Amino acid sequence: MNLTLKVWRQAGPSDRGRLVTYEAKHVSPDMSFLEMLDVVNEDLIARGEDPIAFDSDCREGICGACSCMIDGVPHGPDRGTTTCQLHMRHFKDGDTITIEPWRARAFPVLKDLVVDRSAFDRIIQAGGFISVNTGGAPDANLIPVPKPDADKAFDAAACIGCGACVAACKNASAMLFVSAKVAHLGYLPQGQSERDARVRNLVMAMDAQGFGACTNTYDCEAACPKEIPADFISRMNRDYRSALLKGDA
Repeated sequence: MNLTLKVWRQAGPSDRGRLVTYEAKHVSPDMSFLEMLDVVNEDLIARGEDPIAFDSDCREGICGACSCMIDGVPHGPDRGTTTCQLHMRHFKDGDTITIEPWRARAFPVLKDLVVDRSAFDRIIQAGGFISVNTGGAPDANLIPVPKPDADKAFDAAACIGCGACVAACKNASAMLFVSAKVAHLGYLPQGQSERDARVRNLVMAMDAQGFGACTNTYDCEAACPKEIPADFISRMNRDYRSALLKGDA
């Protein structure tokens, strides 16, 4: 396959960016998207040019680092897939592919396709954890958890914090991310003692980081590589209102 890439190049946070055209030649359909970028970068380095900067770590779809807008879609055209697991067989020979970073005020561009997603870290630091001493590891069945609650907690915990929900939302809302972090602890017995404080602190931190509001377009759900349902947003809103009524916010 031979492809034309239009890649966002930006030297630094304070520099102006632009789309630059590159040719990707002899691309195997079995390559992942990041492997294709690796090949392009090898050619750029051989020519003495600055390689395209992009984030990656696990390349197994579990770390959330490989965040790219591909033809205007977070992580590309294949639903429920991260950029690193997107294969080139989803494109056709001769295609032109536009590759950009996340577009959100809370995710400033550091260089090329790399953005600063530390706003998510600051939200989690505001209370996305259980602050109890666990002691020794308890037996798995020591605290019974109803199967429906356990399933919901696992669904929410699947969030990898990639930010696709923010990139897809016209308001750059982080509601799906935050609601997943609220829910995966809120469904478990261990998370009940701090449930009200948790939702209060995470929502306040989300607002402080400059994310937008939710307008229920469900683009976040469609873009999520782990297909986390937007139902968690409704649950978070209920929990937040409950915390307000209890005077815990």
